[in-house]
Amino acid sequence: MNVSEFVWHRLHEWGLRRVYGYPGDGVGGLDVALQKALKTGTEYVQVRHEEMAAFMAAAHAKFTGEVGLCYATSGPGAIHLLNGLYDAKLDHVGVVAIVGQQARSALGARYQQEVDLQFLFKDVASDFVATASVPSQVRHLIDRAVRIAAARRAPTCVIIPNDLQELPYTDPPMAHGHTHTGIGYPTESKVPDGEGLRRAAGVLNAGKRVAILAGAGALNATDELLAVADRLGAGIAKALLGKAAVPDDLPFVTGSIGLLGTEPSWDMMKQCDTLLMVGSCFPYSEFLPAPGTARGVQIDINGANLSLRYPMEVSLVGESMETLRALLPLLAHKDDRSWRTKIEMNVASWWKTLEARAMQAARPLNPQRVFWELSSRLPDHAIVTCDSGSVANWYARDLRMRRGMKGSLSGGLASMGAGTPYAVAAKMAYPDRTVIACMGDGAMQMNGLNEMITISKYWRQWENPRLIVLVLNNQDLSQVTWEERIQGGAGKTEATQSIPDFPYHKYAELIGLRGIHVDDPAKIGAAWDAALSADRPVILEARTDPNVPPLPPHITLQQAKAFLSMLPEEPERGSVLKNTARQIMASLLPARKD
Repeated sequence: MNVSEFVWHRLHEWGLRRVYGYPGDGVGGLDVALQKALKTGTEYVQVRHEEMAAFMAAAHAKFTGEVGLCYATSGPGAIHLLNGLYDAKLDHVGVVAIVGQQARSALGARYQQEVDLQFLFKDVASDFVATASVPSQVRHLIDRAVRIAAARRAPTCVIIPNDLQELPYTDPPMAHGHTHTGIGYPTESKVPDGEGLRRAAGVLNAGKRVAILAGAGALNATDELLAVADRLGAGIAKALLGKAAVPDDLPFVTGSIGLLGTEPSWDMMKQCDTLLMVGSCFPYSEFLPAPGTARGVQIDINGANLSLRYPMEVSLVGESMETLRALLPLLAHKDDRSWRTKIEMNVASWWKTLEARAMQAARPLNPQRVFWELSSRLPDHAIVTCDSGSVANWYARDLRMRRGMKGSLSGGLASMGAGTPYAVAAKMAYPDRTVIACMGDGAMQMNGLNEMITISKYWRQWENPRLIVLVLNNQDLSQVTWEERIQGGAGKTEATQSIPDFPYHKYAELIGLRGIHVDDPAKIGAAWDAALSADRPVILEARTDPNVPPLPPHITLQQAKAFLSMLPEEPERGSVLKNTARQIMASLLPARKD
């Protein structure tokens, strides 16, 4: 076989059976070899833009726990991969990128599409990036790229010049200067030593008000988290990437934490005397206990993440599920449940607050109600993806994740445009499950519309055709608009924040999908019912009000001053004031907390 054929063969041997990508002359040999590889079990998903390929590979890694795979041509194609690969890097998932390069003989001549790819990828693929120069080198480059991506949960990159792709492949000789690698994922230490576990248990047993923060690293540890929380009488808050770690229908689960978080999570973190952080790199320290007010224990598979956000008393390097299992027998059952009772009262009150906020009038739709109506209708084992922007507020707060569901978004990078490629990757990995992508109109115009063409290309092969793309059409880049108001103390800058209207539901019909439009609050439920029963993918366009405020869990004096100072310059002052007053009153009236 030639080099290109060997590349796909070797990746297949590693278990990387699905590749997301787009062709080009820089990967001409790989394109031809990929067509042959399709006959032996490799699956190719043709995207509309290379950035989407990298996002899909990252989402594949997040949803399956496997290494994701993407490829692109030289020059602009390789450059386009960067954003999605940074998403993988910042959210700590393994992705392998195979990219083309101009012929070796042309490098250094300012040839067309010649880019210094080794330098370009050095940051995003800092754990491993290498350029192949001879056929016998390709084996260890592929092996190392996959193994390092899996072991370090990071993107890696192999660059293959296009003239090399079509040369005959040869194994490295048994000679000095050559290396012989093999296939096999690394086995890592999953449980800390006994002394560390005993010290952690001592801290947790001494605590009277224990709070747990679960992140993406705890997604496979649901039972263990619940058992530890029950033993300690603790509540569980969730970082956004850990939204599916524990079900939201449990009375002691406080929901999301942070700017998009809940009041019960804020209250629990500010009132606890002990913090247990599991599998999370949650970035915003201001939402954690003040240093010195709580003792801390942290569990993470990556030692570099320990004591990064909070000064921990005990830091444990270990896999979340196995570490919690080993820790559980050392924990004493707390008979005093007053702390847990207080958390449960706050959570019950919070859900009433969210419902009251969602039912407030808006022009024409309150975006919170769109999510509130979806929440009770989510099918079992649904997968929900979300884009960045104000839509993430409602995803974080209003959707109740049940056991068996999955959900994710671009967390550390918080990139716009990830929602639809994430949904495609979820559907490719789990074609029998219903997938729902939650999009703002800014992200939908950025690249979501193009990836609807990808959906129209592949949906007929899915066992369950249901893939719903919700678009909140408010003609406003509203997350940044609210940041201007609350953080900047300025009114909406219409030149930068207003975006064009677009008939998203009609676009769906144009490409052979189902389009549904709703602008009447009384018809939101029926719109969701229609979308969830459709025989093909759907764009559900909801005409929402951009001026419904995403209230933070705790309003600071600085935020209040900024809001008041921006009012004279705010072009939509009347709508902003009316909606804000409604939301604040809804927060005060539904139930009082002790």
